[in-house]
Amino acid sequence: MKIIILKEKLKEGIKTVEKISQKSSTLPVLQNTFIEAKKNILKLTTTNLESSISWSGLAKITGEGGVCVPTRFLSNLLGFLPNKPLILDVKKFILNLESGDYSTKVKGLNPEDFPIIPQIEKTKPIIINSSEFCKALEQLLNIPSSSTARPEISGILFSFQKKLIKIVATDSFRLAEKKLFIKKDVSKDCSLILPQSAAKEIVGVFGEKKGNLSIYLSPNQLLIEYSSDDPLQPSIQFSSRLIKGEYPNYEEIIPKKYETTVRVSKKEFLNQVKTASLFSGKINEVKVVVNVKNKQVEISSQSPDLGEYKSSLGGIIKGKNTSVSFNHRFLIDGISEIKGDEILFNFTDKEGPAVLRPLNLEDFLYIIMPIKAN
Repeated sequence: MKIIILKEKLKEGIKTVEKISQKSSTLPVLQNTFIEAKKNILKLTTTNLESSISWSGLAKITGEGGVCVPTRFLSNLLGFLPNKPLILDVKKFILNLESGDYSTKVKGLNPEDFPIIPQIEKTKPIIINSSEFCKALEQLLNIPSSSTARPEISGILFSFQKKLIKIVATDSFRLAEKKLFIKKDVSKDCSLILPQSAAKEIVGVFGEKKGNLSIYLSPNQLLIEYSSDDPLQPSIQFSSRLIKGEYPNYEEIIPKKYETTVRVSKKEFLNQVKTASLFSGKINEVKVVVNVKNKQVEISSQSPDLGEYKSSLGGIIKGKNTSVSFNHRFLIDGISEIKGDEILFNFTDKEGPAVLRPLNLEDFLYIIMPIKAN
């Protein structure tokens, strides 16, 4: 195998695929990037057995072949080399790398030892804007919690319905739903559960990309492909296994009516809850009291060791007086992810779920369960 490629282009490829390369004492090959040269395309691939990333770019190739090279080592090495064209030559799984006056030899592994990446038939893709997709995922990334008893809630639900994608995450104490609207109908309604780690990798890989992503589905795998309109630009493929199981029927817990609705400033409400969290004690409890007559929302907390806190803010309030305690971390997470200057905080009763929403949008909701009734 012999390749000539610009250093910055190879560095870009390694930076992309190294996101999921990992240490493994049982499978050292997982610490490696599979470098493959075929026709005029250089392809770099890494995997952690759950997910894989491939980066493909144009290069001058005078000899086809492949080798596996330690990812972190190669990434660090490229950082020290001059910004000149690189010559990569592989003989007996030794990568000879030349750049100007620099010449190195890197011990590699047989590419036959690299895990086989499952292939998905690329038909009828779901097309979605990369930036919008990643921003939607970011709003839910930190909600799922690891559960061996209920692995399905360890992941993120994607429900595809005509021109709508619903993205849902829960940890049993809170739940968020984000709606994304697409221009072209999906071929048929379907749903899948993506591991939380894979969702984070998707944001890391595609979050700053401009343009569209093509999503392909199979019963056990998801494939996301990014290709620029410029044929000279590299393409990226990300694939992940899916979590088996049936996601809870979360729509049953979304309240149909509310006893109290509060409209308040997001910034002021968030600041008061954060301040109250400093006094919340070991159970992270912050109390929210709604006074309809005074049109005030009171935020309070107390700790035997630190003291107590109380503040209030005005708002537009409809319904009944109520007093509910929440885990401050869950409450802060929900407020933070809502876009806009104002939020709607909807209460059912003292023991039922409360719902946070944007003021003028129906594309996001955040359900939070109270700690206890007061």
